This record gives sequence, C-alpha cells and structure tokens, in this order.
Amino acid sequence: MPRRARVGAAGGLTQVFQSGCAQWLRVIVVLAVVAATAATASCERETRRYQELPASANRESGVRVTALEPGRPQHQAEVKSPYQNNAWGMGEGKRLYAAYNCAPCHGVNGGGAIGPPLIDDKWIYGAGADQIYATISQGRPDGMPSFGGHITTQQIWQLVAYVQSMSGQVKATSAPSRNDDQMVAQPESRLSTQVPVQTGHR
Repeated sequence: MPRRARVGAAGGLTQVFQSGCAQWLRVIVVLAVVAATAATASCERETRRYQELPASANRESGVRVTALEPGRPQHQAEVKSPYQNNAWGMGEGKRLYAAYNCAPCHGVNGGGAIGPPLIDDKWIYGAGADQIYATISQGRPDGMPSFGGHITTQQIWQLVAYVQSMSGQVKATSAPSRNDDQMVAQPESRLSTQVPVQTGHR
C-alpha cells in the first residue's frame, strides 16, 4: 500500500475515533446535566425566612380565646403558623424557649411548673396557632408576660411552632429531637398527638 494511502487511512481512522469520542462525550455531558437537574428538583429544602418585620411592627388583630359569642356562631378560618411544618423554625423556637426563660414557668420539657403545662391536651386560652401567638404576644393575667414589641413576629411564630410540637400537634418528621442532656423525656418527634381541649381558667 502506498505511503499516501496509509496516511489517508490512518487519518480517516483518527477522524472516526475522534468523532466517536466527541459523541460519547456529548452523551455523558447530557446525562450529567439531566442527573443534576433531577437531583436539584427532588431535593426540596425548607424555606428559611431570615428577614422579617421589626418587633415594633408587631400588631395583632382580635383573636378569639373562648367559644362564647353573641348571636349565631361565626366560622373562623384556621390560622396556621408559617413554621408548623418547618423543622428549622421549630428548632429556632426550641432555642428561643430556653433563651427567653420560658422553662422556669412551663418546665424544661413543657411539663409545667408555676405556669400551665404545654404537653397535655388542656389549653386555657386555646391551642390554635393564632391563640398561642396572642398569648405569647399579649401576655395573660396571673403571670404570663407580654413579649409583643420586645421580640419579632418571626420569633413569636417560631415559639408557636415549638409549643405546638410539645403536644404533638405537628408532623413527627418536622418536630425537633430531644437534647442530649434531657434523656428522661421523650423527644418532641416521638410524642403522641394530644387533642386540645380549651378549658378556660381553672
């Protein structure tokens, strides 16, 4: 075979090899992009709201704390905490529960002390998210201080979510786990759901 023919054949083989490699490289890149897109779509993260209104902007509307009302019963839409299914928000609520010194009155695990327990089914002012929010924000007679105007709306909602987790009113997959130094109590993620009963004053 003449030298020129051999060089031409070798060049053709090289071109075929290079085009085959380029084709495989394109396939691999496309598969990598598809895999990355699928992984990103399936990995949904919780929303973490870092920017909220300042504490001075904390203004609530009226919240019903009893079933008594004049005239025909009015249906009110259920208000949910924005952190009710948010593990990060509940974890922040747990941290704030300790930071704002809630434990001396309500107990380290919410079992109650001089204040009412938060882990049972009995709620003086109601167990709805808006009712718990109003209790924390406005305070209650006989000892519950008002935190409204002192802490942000975001922090109050985080505390609401954590208080609800103490009585098993949130999903177990979102509830915080037990602290290592509190081995005697069940973690919030393992608590059985308590059906709230509004008792009013004892």
